[in-house]
Amino acid sequence: MSTHNLTEPQQQALLVAARHAQLQAYAPYSSYRVGAAVLDDKGRIHAGCNVENAAYPEGLCAEASALAAMVLAGGTRACAVLVVGSGGDSAGGWITPCGGCRQKLREFGAPDMPVMSANGHALGPSHTLADLLPASFGPDHLKPR
Repeated sequence: MSTHNLTEPQQQALLVAARHAQLQAYAPYSSYRVGAAVLDDKGRIHAGCNVENAAYPEGLCAEASALAAMVLAGGTRACAVLVVGSGGDSAGGWITPCGGCRQKLREFGAPDMPVMSANGHALGPSHTLADLLPASFGPDHLKPR
């Protein structure tokens, strides 16, 4: 599914869910709140927010918590993801998933899955997961032949 296959209502629903999740983020150390929303193959939207921890590596990214919500609801395929951060309107201000989350997204999404960015003002650029994680290693590498 490419971004072009997402309807305007689906994009808006992802944006609303991610922005709501961003408001719930627990970010007392960085003050950088992130929200994410994942659209699964059943058309359901699952949201998550970042949760920081005083032991920094133990925090949880918004994308990871959205994927966990999807799995909890019985989902196993992500078709699109939208990430909202508090960056500005410039190209440098748009947030994309960190390297670890790119790999987590690859576990549940195909290389052509759209990964959209937004901030508090607007929808930003869209990439495919393959753009963000080229030549990725995924579940298909481990399936028995």
